[in-house]
Amino acid sequence: MKRLQNIAMCFCFFVVNNTFAQIGYQKDSLQIKVYTEIEYRAGLVKDIRVNKIFCDYCTKHQKKLIKEEAMRRTYLVRNEEGVKINNGMYKHALYIRISKEDFLEMKRDSIANDH
Repeated sequence: MKRLQNIAMCFCFFVVNNTFAQIGYQKDSLQIKVYTEIEYRAGLVKDIRVNKIFCDYCTKHQKKLIKEEAMRRTYLVRNEEGVKINNGMYKHALYIRISKEDFLEMKRDSIANDH
């Protein structure tokens, strides 16, 4: 019985600790959703493009940097099983997490480049 209680306590600690880690992440970071597409012809990548960046508060410069990261991540998964197809379009949804500090730095870079 004591062993069962110990296991239950360890499980509860893990769940609570994991929950607080998620809350901490949300407090310090932003998560931006991006839709991309990979076009395949004869099993080869013909084109990769970003369709939509879900960020109403982003500047043009921030969206440009997010788009570059989305293109890079999509390129990296282009040959993975479940992604690669023979012919057609693969629609890819991804979340890009950015620390709030880095996000503000992207905005400062944008302002500095404009002047």
